[in-house]
Amino acid sequence: MKIEQIYTGCLAQGAYYIHSNGEAAIIDPLREIQPYLDRLKKDDVQLKYIFETHFHADFVSGHLDLAKATGAKIVYGPNAVPGFECVVAKDNEVFVIGNIQIVALHTPGHTMESTTYLLRDEQQKDHAIFSGDTLFLGDVGRPDLAQKAANMTQEELAGCLYDSLNSKILPLADDVIVYPAHGAGSACGKNMMKETVDTLGNQKKMNYALNQPSKEAFIAAVLDGLTPPPAYFGMNVAMNKNGYTSFDTVRNNGLRALDVAAFEVAAEETGALILDTRNSDEFAKGFIPGSINIGVVGDFAPWVGAMVGDVNQPILLVVDAGKEEEVVTRLARVGFDHQLGFLSGGFQSWVSEGKNIETIHRISPEKFAEQWNDKSVVIDVRKETEYAAEHVDEAYNKPLAIINEWTKDINPDQHFFLHCAGGYRSMIAASILASRGYRNFSEVAQGFKGISSTSVPKSNFVCQSKIMK
Repeated sequence: MKIEQIYTGCLAQGAYYIHSNGEAAIIDPLREIQPYLDRLKKDDVQLKYIFETHFHADFVSGHLDLAKATGAKIVYGPNAVPGFECVVAKDNEVFVIGNIQIVALHTPGHTMESTTYLLRDEQQKDHAIFSGDTLFLGDVGRPDLAQKAANMTQEELAGCLYDSLNSKILPLADDVIVYPAHGAGSACGKNMMKETVDTLGNQKKMNYALNQPSKEAFIAAVLDGLTPPPAYFGMNVAMNKNGYTSFDTVRNNGLRALDVAAFEVAAEETGALILDTRNSDEFAKGFIPGSINIGVVGDFAPWVGAMVGDVNQPILLVVDAGKEEEVVTRLARVGFDHQLGFLSGGFQSWVSEGKNIETIHRISPEKFAEQWNDKSVVIDVRKETEYAAEHVDEAYNKPLAIINEWTKDINPDQHFFLHCAGGYRSMIAASILASRGYRNFSEVAQGFKGISSTSVPKSNFVCQSKIMK
């Protein structure tokens, strides 16, 4: 028996590849399936099952393409009603892979079809659980995403989750290994550990959600502090449930190289968003008017999902040479299938054609310290928790995730400073503001990390009038 966790850091997502005696199973695969096909070929095993823990909201799974390529059966848990052929497992149904077994444990709460898969080894001993978004390390899945589909309140879903954990998971032995679908950084939870594998015994000891004194306390604890889910989540659920365009088709469309003239025509005729994925320093020096900067480094795809929202939005790409396939793939993972191509020769080709460009006024932390005074308007686009820990004295907290709610409150005639933690998020905000006609601001390079070493006064006192949650 072999178990491999295939962890994708930018999505904080874990897929799992398991094989025994010539047969294999894959749990919660990503959109691009070639890495799985390569593993199957290398190990000379046949893929028998593709197990899905639930209809994912934060990424598009590769289950349909993978089933088509291998003939494997797709398995969902009870209550699942997909728009394609699959096995809808019964609670406690057993699936055999070589010399091992996988048992479907129905664990509703995150969603009503959520299922944890229990792996029993060659000796029929409980070895591991693949817990999806039911149980994370340090947390549990948020119970507010499936309210409309389930016709239930988030409190009712949280109650289901409590019952699932206590009846199906906590009775398992302490030495059972926990393999979750996500880790720290995912929007599917709020308190996840940086580790990606643990024992159930350790989770019983340290996971706050598993140590609540009552069902009522559990419901209150897991619902406390939840931020609104990104807009694209519901669209990803629909794609996973009803089907989607083949990844190969999306990839081929996104990898069309367009010269400047064709790029301009495509932008004008389709109303496409121009997405510039270069680093923030390069973007600040010059960019195509109206384009939005979300650098391919870091949490690129989730931020595109959060900022763009509508996965049906046509997109044209500006990328660094050699990064085209990475960008196209990462966008497809979160359902952005309407990619029209990329600017051949990158931004430099635009400049060489003598086309108009714009810039962002980016300043150093030291220059910020020189220009700041007690009448300065400072907008901090970090999360509320980051702001509460420490911030520039009298700064306003306006998180990037809800930028559409606060841009209308900005006085375009009044200069302001803009920063985040390190410069990534504030440049996203700066590009959005510039695309909407705001020019009277300075964005601070290196963000609060750089500002913290200057003499600008800081505070951890939180004035509620300065916060927009």
